[in-house]
Amino acid sequence: MKFRFSTLVLGLILLAAIAGNATSQTQEQVSSVDEKSQQIINRGIEVLGGNAFLNVQTVIGKGFYSAFSDGVAQPPSRFLDYIVYPEKERTEFVSMGIKTIQTNDKNSGWIFDGNVKTITDQSPDQVAAFKRSMITTVENLLRGWWKKEGAKVVYVGRREAGLAKRNETVRLTYPNGYWIEYEFGAKDGFPAKIIYKRSRKNPDTGDVEETSEEDHLLKFIATEGVTAPWVVDHFINGHQTSRVNYESLQYNQKFADSLFAKPDNVKMIK
Repeated sequence: MKFRFSTLVLGLILLAAIAGNATSQTQEQVSSVDEKSQQIINRGIEVLGGNAFLNVQTVIGKGFYSAFSDGVAQPPSRFLDYIVYPEKERTEFVSMGIKTIQTNDKNSGWIFDGNVKTITDQSPDQVAAFKRSMITTVENLLRGWWKKEGAKVVYVGRREAGLAKRNETVRLTYPNGYWIEYEFGAKDGFPAKIIYKRSRKNPDTGDVEETSEEDHLLKFIATEGVTAPWVVDHFINGHQTSRVNYESLQYNQKFADSLFAKPDNVKMIK
């Protein structure tokens, strides 16, 4: 239920991201949100399930991930995603019978590549990418995890969002200057779009480039009292690069911590 999906995308492309943020008590004290933004946040919590949404601790999601090339969807990979909020995630992909696993637990992570049967530690850039993926989620905004980082939320205004539709926009900014914009439907209050920029290495030239990224949140479905988007489209510089399409979401299921532990050898991978 990470609304802009994160490991589902990063598990395949493994892009670099921003550095971690400080978490001092001083920063926590200066975090703020203006009145209009708080109203939008409160409504977003309400339409997503209120206390049921806020009380979600774990999520198990199943579905399909499709990369896009030149606007055309490629054959999908099946995925199984485990989340423990706010710092753990394990995503398993199966494509053409080959399994890939990306797992993160706070400041560490590992990857199983079923194509070559190896288990490797994630690089610092890959761990940073996971952390960045978590702070761009709607959960981060609505649950207020940003407050301990000393971030601020301000109202940006209304934006056109299609025929006779407008979105209310708020911007979340961290002390290091990194920002994320969240758009919510002016009429229905549902989160509609997440916008952020980041630096990535061009695989062809090796140059570091700044990209504009968006997640479009679609097909909201209520399950167990929690409403979530079951389709998430990802765009880079205006071009669609992926789609996450859920088949099911389960909340507050129990699973062992060993699920996130790095196996001693590939034979332990299930």
